[in-house]
Amino acid sequence: MITTFEELPEGKKLYFASDFHLGVPDYQSSLVRERRIIAWLDNIKKDAGGIFLVGDIFDFWFEYKHTIPKGFTRFLGKLAEITDSGIPVILFTGNHDMWMFDYFPNELNIGVYKTTESFKVNGVKILIGHGDGLGPGDRAYKFYKKIFTNKFCQKLFEWLHPNLGMAIAKYWSGKSRVKGEGKSLEAEAEWLIQYCRQVESKTHHDFYIFGHRHISAELEIGSGAKYVNIGEWVDQCTFAVLDNGKLELQTYS
Repeated sequence: MITTFEELPEGKKLYFASDFHLGVPDYQSSLVRERRIIAWLDNIKKDAGGIFLVGDIFDFWFEYKHTIPKGFTRFLGKLAEITDSGIPVILFTGNHDMWMFDYFPNELNIGVYKTTESFKVNGVKILIGHGDGLGPGDRAYKFYKKIFTNKFCQKLFEWLHPNLGMAIAKYWSGKSRVKGEGKSLEAEAEWLIQYCRQVESKTHHDFYIFGHRHISAELEIGSGAKYVNIGEWVDQCTFAVLDNGKLELQTYS
C-alpha cells in the first residue's frame, strides 16, 4: 500500500538521515556528534517539508513505563522544536533502537514505524526502512529479532532494574555494531538490494531508501528504480535530499 505524504509546497524538500548511534563510543564523542546533528537540523529546517530519521538514531533505546534512557536532551528538544513549528518528522526504528513505543508519538509528535513503509510524495514513490533483517540470509539476526520484538520478552526485560538492563543492553549493542569502513556494496551479494529487486518486481518505486549498512551508495536496481543507502554519522555525516523529484546524497560539514 502506498501512503500519501503531504504534498510538498514549492521550494520545500525532504531530508533523510540514519545511523546517528547517539551514545557511543563515549559520552564526550556522542555529545560532539549530537551538537553536529543539531546544527544540521537547524540548517535544513528553513526549507524542510519533512524529515525522515531512518533507524539506529540511538545506539540503544528502551522505554520503560516511567523511564527513558538518560541523555540526548539537546537532540530531543530540537526535535520537539521542529515538530512544534509544523515540520513533520518520521522515525524508523533500527536494530539498535527497536524498543520504541509511545514516547516519541506522544511527547514529540513524531510518527514511528517499525517496518518498511511506502510513501508517495508529489508523484514520486519511495520505499523507506532501516534495512535490518530484510532479504535472504542473516538468519541468526532474524532469530534474535523475533525474540527482541516479542511482547513477553520485552516485558521480562522491563522487570530488570534500569541500571542492570541498560548495562546488559549496551554490552550487546557494542557486540552487534558493524562498521562500514573499507567495505563496498556488491550488488549481487547485498541482501538489501536483493530485497529491493523482489519488491520492484511486484510494485514499482522510484527510490528505495535505507540505512543500516554504514555506507553511502546509489545503485540502479531496475528501470527507473534506484537503491540509495544514506550512510551514517559516526564518521561520514551523510544524508539524502529529495528536491523536485531528484534524490541526492550529500555530506554535512
